[in-house]
Amino acid sequence: MTQPLEPTLAMFQNPFARYFAATRPAFLTASLMACLIGLAVAWHGGAAFDVPMALVTLLFALLAQAGVNVLNDYYDALNGTDAQNTERIFPFTGGSRFIQNGVMTQAEMRNFGFALMAGVAVAGLWLMARSAPQLMYVGLAGLFIGWAYSAPPFRLNSRGLGELCVAAGFLAITVGTDFVQRKGFAAAPFIAGLPYALLVTNLLYINQFPDRTADTAAGKLHWVARLPIQSARWGYSLIVALAYAWLLLGALLDWLPLWSLAAFLALPLSIKAARLLLQHAAQPRQLGEAIKLTIGAMMVHGTLLSLALLLSK
Repeated sequence: MTQPLEPTLAMFQNPFARYFAATRPAFLTASLMACLIGLAVAWHGGAAFDVPMALVTLLFALLAQAGVNVLNDYYDALNGTDAQNTERIFPFTGGSRFIQNGVMTQAEMRNFGFALMAGVAVAGLWLMARSAPQLMYVGLAGLFIGWAYSAPPFRLNSRGLGELCVAAGFLAITVGTDFVQRKGFAAAPFIAGLPYALLVTNLLYINQFPDRTADTAAGKLHWVARLPIQSARWGYSLIVALAYAWLLLGALLDWLPLWSLAAFLALPLSIKAARLLLQHAAQPRQLGEAIKLTIGAMMVHGTLLSLALLLSK
């Protein structure tokens, strides 16, 4: 598989383009989809729809993921995992390479990441003032998870809690988006958002196979690093099974509209990715197609679930 060229300073002479690219904008679609699911849940539940609030919520979510992406690059540069990663599949694994390739310094990435997080705090305070004070709990939880995922002293991913962090973080986006429209908590966004959050978690999970050697050397001991390859490869299939079992249960118990089962059309993508991982887990450089299928499964699932909620109001 031909990989895209890694970034160099010559590619990003324009400071705006450089800082924008450092956020890894192509991957912000994960937060975008989590927001869309939250908005669809609120619409389906009959909440009075506020378009300006929806747009600020979307900005809030995108800034949050951008900040997490940048800070993760910074902390992975500190612990050395990205610098020694020779099995990476760019642009999916091994970080943005901005620090390693001299595009930005560690200090620039650190300052930019915390500036983005400050922007998240401002947007969150505005949303909280316009909706309800309880939104603060969602915002604080999201900020803590995003920072503590890779930052010392917590380094939650290194402690085997990375998958839980990703699932909780993206579920918080869906719940928070619904909260802003509904102005209160409800079970619906938790129920609808969990399968998507699990599929996003699988993107983290499969990305850790190409990074496994470097992460292990740097002490970044997530489950893919802790378990033998032959055991770790089954984790992906388990997460897929949990996601679609929950979706089916939600529809059967009438927690979700029956049309939500249309999201099962994304399942073949996950199955194909799982098969490729089972076959090539020990040859991580051959997992590029499986990673793309994982992203496709996320986006197809989220799109179909959102449409089902919107159209079955």
